[in-house]
Amino acid sequence: MLQNPVEFFKQLPQKECAECGQMIEEQAESYLMECDHCLSKRDE
Repeated sequence: MLQNPVEFFKQLPQKECAECGQMIEEQAESYLMECDHCLSKRDE
């Protein structure tokens, strides 16, 4: 039995920053693996 796609995506765990472990507030079609804080440190 196939699951409703909306329910499938609701059940996925929240994405975690690969650098610091903080939970990432995702937007649609975001492929980033670091949070905004870690990304801003990288530019320095």
